[in-house]
Amino acid sequence: MSKNLVVGLSGNLTRPSKTKAFISHIVAEVASSTGAASTVFDIEDLGRSFPLARRIGDLDPSARNIVQRLLGADVLVVGSPTFKGSYTGLFKHFFDLLDPSSLRGKPVILAATGGGDRHSLVVEHQLRPLFGFFEALTLPTAIYASDKDFANGVLVSEAIHARASQAVAEARRAVPRSVGLAA
Repeated sequence: MSKNLVVGLSGNLTRPSKTKAFISHIVAEVASSTGAASTVFDIEDLGRSFPLARRIGDLDPSARNIVQRLLGADVLVVGSPTFKGSYTGLFKHFFDLLDPSSLRGKPVILAATGGGDRHSLVVEHQLRPLFGFFEALTLPTAIYASDKDFANGVLVSEAIHARASQAVAEARRAVPRSVGLAA
């Protein structure tokens, strides 16, 4: 069903980033299990009009298209920004442009990557601001992967693969039946 869409958005501006690889993995898993189309964007894909925009109408056509695809998605996979300086500001600015009600009820998977065994610190510092935005709209699912879960930028951890599969199953259950995603 081509109307179904899974969209990933990474707040990282570094290419290639582990967060984008992690998001891409989760998006691909959701899309393959539902027969949906999928795409992954970085915040920088919104282009030059984005930092100065005060509303979606201020964006150039390319950026508006990205926002419309995100708003039209059946499932969102959102990666944490690096939370360093302007990167965080850009990511927050993106969500400030959106009408929160346009996202109400959509399954959201939040993804973070970080070093070592700092799970609670990464979730607290990277995902907490995203939870603040999405909690009123839906019940987001969070997944964290540490640096040791990747080899050459590829997710290799079986435990994280299993957690991603669980998050995908939770997202599928949360999708309204009217969307038509496979059960």
